[in-house]
Amino acid sequence: MGKIKAVIFDMDGVLTDSEPLINMAAIKMFEEYGIKVKPEDFHPFIGTGEERYIGGVAEKYNVPLDLKKAKKRTYEIYLELVPNHLNAFPGSVELVKACRQHGLKTALASSADIIKIKANMDKIGLPIHKWDCVVSAEDVSRRKPAPDIFLKAAEKLNLKPDECVVIEDAINGIQAAKAAGMPCIAVAHTFPPEKLKDADLVVKNIGEIKIEDITGKLSLLR
Repeated sequence: MGKIKAVIFDMDGVLTDSEPLINMAAIKMFEEYGIKVKPEDFHPFIGTGEERYIGGVAEKYNVPLDLKKAKKRTYEIYLELVPNHLNAFPGSVELVKACRQHGLKTALASSADIIKIKANMDKIGLPIHKWDCVVSAEDVSRRKPAPDIFLKAAEKLNLKPDECVVIEDAINGIQAAKAAGMPCIAVAHTFPPEKLKDADLVVKNIGEIKIEDITGKLSLLR
């Protein structure tokens, strides 16, 4: 096994408390189509990207949608919410900076489109040009739980998969990390800890993660 050289961060639900905002935006978008949906309808599709997030609920209600238009409108609503409602999870920005200070490369790998990634990262003070690499939904053909997004990040970092640690909050994301052959830390921001048991390490929140967990504990677990 190689030494851990990089940390790949998911964004929504890991660095930013954006899950409730995209949920709110999608619900409002459906309302504009005259369709009433519930917040929990979206839970199975968390982490899979906005097209599947919206499309999965549309399928549940047997509603024909132009997914590109629906996603565009959802993002318009979402971006209006970001300035006043989006926050970083306590400790998330500090962990990214600590990783960099300890010589670890940092990558952002999100199933969101780049427009959402840029808005979120600008808001919390981690602009995309500061990352060693950024992978968005537009960069891969298959979304989580397929491993493509994390494998693409490793490729951009010029590292082997087992040299990268993934930090995730969603079941689909954990499955993607494991399929990529990467150790995974799960934060229980979105799902309860018992739902995240397939990760190598589960913590209640990102503020609990220490550099030693990344460079030491995970290496011993592998």
